[in-house]
Amino acid sequence: MPATPTLPRLLKEIRACRVCAEALPLGPRPVVQAHAHARLLIVGQAPGAKVHASGVPWDDASGERLRAWTGIDRDTFYDAAQVALVPMGFCYPGRAADGDNPPRPECAPLWHARLLAQLPEVRLTLLVGQYAQRAFLGARRRASLTETVEHARDYLPDFLPLPHPSPRNQPWLKRHAWFGRDVLPALQERVAAALAQAPAQPNIRKKGETPR
Repeated sequence: MPATPTLPRLLKEIRACRVCAEALPLGPRPVVQAHAHARLLIVGQAPGAKVHASGVPWDDASGERLRAWTGIDRDTFYDAAQVALVPMGFCYPGRAADGDNPPRPECAPLWHARLLAQLPEVRLTLLVGQYAQRAFLGARRRASLTETVEHARDYLPDFLPLPHPSPRNQPWLKRHAWFGRDVLPALQERVAAALAQAPAQPNIRKKGETPR
């Protein structure tokens, strides 16, 4: 059995992936951020055209809103040792009539299990949009994204589902005032708590302390 790759090697493999190159209108450019000490994991949808151009995850209006929702600044957001940014599809999938295409289906089965296994210190995972919620919550998710987000506290402490922060979702946000009133305070509290926890120190614990 081949040895499990280290995280830097695995990230190099992901960024070099060309599995679905022929299906990508702008060609492959996998975008991901991860570090073994990351304590917050944000699972999004797929990079947009602007992110494809820059190679920086969430480097667009959606990212600005997401950072405002979480209450963390740009420096913290892009500190891989604190925040891992893992989309359901690593490359820009191209445009559809009403927005971007769905994430490519090849990415998550190919990379997610191996990548998430290299993130042992994650304390909270934000599931941004229906694709992440479907993959991580499975049968636990509600009949719609709205219901799933409305019952966000049901998935704590491990997961917190969110709508996509795209400007296209502004009408949804206006219709559902409870999101800003009820969900965002819980989100910011949980994110702050996750990031406040010091990274675990493997093989170092006080005498008599039970391993976590």
